[in-house]
Amino acid sequence: MNFLFDSFVGWKSHCEKNQIGLHQAVLEYEFSQKNGIEEDIWLGLQKAYDVMKEAVEIGLSENMTSRSGMIDNGAKKVFNHPLTVLSLDFQKLISRALAAKEVNSCMGRVVAAPTAGASGILPGVLYTLQEIHGLSDQKILEGLLVGAGIALIIEQKASLAGAVGGCQAETGSAAAMASGAVVYCLGGSIDQVFNAVAITIQCMLGLVCDPVAGLVEVPCVVRNASAAAIAFSSAQIAISAVNSVIPVDECIEAMGEIGSSMESRYKETAMGGLAATLTGQEISKRVLIKDIEILPDENLPE
Repeated sequence: MNFLFDSFVGWKSHCEKNQIGLHQAVLEYEFSQKNGIEEDIWLGLQKAYDVMKEAVEIGLSENMTSRSGMIDNGAKKVFNHPLTVLSLDFQKLISRALAAKEVNSCMGRVVAAPTAGASGILPGVLYTLQEIHGLSDQKILEGLLVGAGIALIIEQKASLAGAVGGCQAETGSAAAMASGAVVYCLGGSIDQVFNAVAITIQCMLGLVCDPVAGLVEVPCVVRNASAAAIAFSSAQIAISAVNSVIPVDECIEAMGEIGSSMESRYKETAMGGLAATLTGQEISKRVLIKDIEILPDENLPE
């Protein structure tokens, strides 16, 4: 009998009872729920990871200017800047998360992980993790499975959609998936993986979804970068055996409660937060007017 991913406590119990790894429980779920064939699952994961890496590379090499003008090759500016605030690895992490998300904002191909609005976080984190530690693609794919399991439980207990739970549900969930995957890939215990998820959620609680002009560009792109950084910081804390204090299941439940009580204007409606500022409103008027195509009226004389 496979585990149905309704709690982290249950996931851990299932793995310990059956003496399997976290990623194997997700494979079992795929087999039973979707009649998946193992070879096809691994091929699908590899394709997804290849697209993630491709998005990073395209975002750092091609022109990334959105129709609104709010996105203007930010990832390349960060990647190529001569001053590193912390380290070169940190600079690469931030620029890669920005790059993959900019590809989404410029209508390129990305992996929704778990959403397109958070599509830069896992690529930036996993690309950089693999480079730093020399991990195989196979280990990264196992990490993606662990991330998928994390998302399944968040979906059950809270939400993955900004329109339902605010940006905590999108970038927060993606950062939690990424931090858990990092700890798993580096050999952390089940408790350490789940602590990383809990710590990440604690850091992201209450984040609203307030896209300027209703576009998934500002502040969405830069939040992908900050969420990638939070994913790594949470992973470092957790793998150092620091306890999250509040259990991961309770953290997710809190995120769901906060999302439910959040006013609708803070949940992807572009009616609150940054979208409601004077500059945000001015951008909205300019972008909406620019995007309207004026068609000729056939009834009017030429």
